[in-house]
Amino acid sequence: MFNFLDARSAKKFGSEMAQLYIEKMPPTLVLKQNKFALKSMKILDQIKLKIIDYKKINSINNYKVAQMANSFKWDLKDAGYEDDYINQLTQWFITSVKK
Repeated sequence: MFNFLDARSAKKFGSEMAQLYIEKMPPTLVLKQNKFALKSMKILDQIKLKIIDYKKINSINNYKVAQMANSFKWDLKDAGYEDDYINQLTQWFITSVKK
């Protein structure tokens, strides 16, 4: 039962995925819209692969997904992204983890 509520690994993973995104797509990056979209999609594809790998070796429940997404969201917020963009990325992240 304690493992069910132990979300340390999930929080760490969410934060790592946010840092990966921040590193490759800093909020100060200026690109034309189509280049921005292409680069962002490449990074999201990389994150999706990491999510798949993480899920292979870690059990995930709704509590852990929530903790993971919260870490992801707050790291993006701390980096300075706009709230609407953060919400879109976080929703994508949650959907990707739950698949």
